[in-house]
Amino acid sequence: MHLGYRVSSVPFSYVLPDGQVVGYAHAFALGIVEAIRKHLGLAHLGIELVPITSQNRFLLIDGGSIDLECGSTTHNREREQFASFSSTFFIAGTRMMVRTDSPIRGFKDLGAVRVVTTAGTTSEQLLRRLNNQQPEPAIIISAGDHHDAFLALQAGRATAFVMDDALLYGERAKAHTPQQWRITGEPQSFEAYACMLKRNDDAFKAVVDQAITKMMRSGEAESLYAKWFTQAIPPHGINLEFPLSDTMRTLFRKPNDRPLD
Repeated sequence: MHLGYRVSSVPFSYVLPDGQVVGYAHAFALGIVEAIRKHLGLAHLGIELVPITSQNRFLLIDGGSIDLECGSTTHNREREQFASFSSTFFIAGTRMMVRTDSPIRGFKDLGAVRVVTTAGTTSEQLLRRLNNQQPEPAIIISAGDHHDAFLALQAGRATAFVMDDALLYGERAKAHTPQQWRITGEPQSFEAYACMLKRNDDAFKAVVDQAITKMMRSGEAESLYAKWFTQAIPPHGINLEFPLSDTMRTLFRKPNDRPLD
């Protein structure tokens, strides 16, 4: 089975220095693979891990290069023309990260400044849409991945980094001095993260959704959340300090595959 993963989407799917892929979403992927193995009655189901990016993930799914991708992909209605999506495993809000001493407090403060985001994401689409409403538009920089976007912010090439809140917390936690960075702004959208699979394979989707539902209702998903969002995580023992929200508690009680747009 070909499983897509992200290289630097902390804490969802990322690669450790020794090459191991880990993360909250990756744990769901492994649980799904085990459910598929049992469903097929196999003693063993081999996994081939395939690195993906925000830019190529839909092409890889559509072309059959990967069977499943669990990372930080948002499920929305527009994307349903390119892929099918599992039940949601995380809900994120689109916010921004700035220096702690920055006067920026919200999206209305982004006029005429340089703002970085990650190319090929719903955050980029949202930022461009909001930017069209600004009296003085921001200068938008599209980075190849979240790590590169944060590097641009740290280097002063951008004043703000717009992305899903959990990913911002993940990047901030990796910084040498996390306290220099502040996550701010009311969420401008809410994003349903889901695993992505090829369109029109209802039988496969049913097994995937059943696996996710079982993980949520058994309490395993909440344990995974605590592990990856409220405890020290590899490789540097960072803690995102991102407690479970009421929205996530509701999702764990009532799993669903509905987009939020």
